[in-house]
Amino acid sequence: MRRRHLLATLSLLALLDAPARADDLLKVAIGQRGNWENSVSELGQDAGFFKKQGLTLEILYTEGGGQTQQAVISGSVDIGIGVGTYGVLGAFGKGAPVRIIGNSMIGARDLYWYVPAASPVQSIKEAGGKSIAYSTTGSSTDLVVRGFQRVFDIKLNPVAAGSPASTFTQTMSGQIDIGWASPPFGVEAAQSGRTRIVGRGSDVPDFADQSVRVMIANAGAVARKADAIDRYMAAYRETLAWLYADPAALDAYAKWAGVSPALALQVRDEFYPRANMEPDRIRGLDGLSQEAVGLKFLAAPLRPDQITTLVQNKQAAQ
Repeated sequence: MRRRHLLATLSLLALLDAPARADDLLKVAIGQRGNWENSVSELGQDAGFFKKQGLTLEILYTEGGGQTQQAVISGSVDIGIGVGTYGVLGAFGKGAPVRIIGNSMIGARDLYWYVPAASPVQSIKEAGGKSIAYSTTGSSTDLVVRGFQRVFDIKLNPVAAGSPASTFTQTMSGQIDIGWASPPFGVEAAQSGRTRIVGRGSDVPDFADQSVRVMIANAGAVARKADAIDRYMAAYRETLAWLYADPAALDAYAKWAGVSPALALQVRDEFYPRANMEPDRIRGLDGLSQEAVGLKFLAAPLRPDQITTLVQNKQAAQ
């Protein structure tokens, strides 16, 4: 009896003395710090949702989806958030080690284009020949600018201008005729009359039920860290639910983005419907694949088996 008690005591002491298991580390690249869509990973980590899943995130912010995608392809990060779907399809079609693990945004209602108040341009329809900004090649802003030209049958002069902040400087100084932004950036400038919104992503109706931005992972990371990525997605879903349900989450976002709680509420409810951000609603890849051929991102549409390989989300319903 004493021997059994002694062994039990020693086993308990060994467990107490053992070092706590370290969290798994995932490196995450995200385009454009500050907007609502891109807040999920950092705010979720601050609120403890990723810790609960045994994860620590190392977060890198980029100038846009193109840079995010390159970081994933190179293997310098495991996951990329908010990457333009055309660019992902094109990279995969060329053999790049990239996989879609979730939807970032359906539709493009969060994106808008603006001019300085003194500009004669009143709408994208009358902007033929003007220079117009997008973030990086293959991004969702690139996708929308291409859509503007198709929908309005005009010829624009697209310019890769980087982030909303760098775009604002170039636009207000006259280097670019039409700038782009995503809330909350630039909303107060438009409200005060310094700028005028002349176009929105929702002006391109084709994108209304398509995942214009997706969450991606390096194919090697998907193979090596499948369980950690599954747990990342679980924490992402829980964080997203919290952001739309808890007033404290709205306050956390306002502080993180450096905006008022009132503007934070407007940004969330006007520009980012929760249904459009659900990570398991990966929509319209077949149609986007067809369109990507015409835009020269792909030489031929992806076959069904290729799309099955590309999409690595067990809960996705296309």
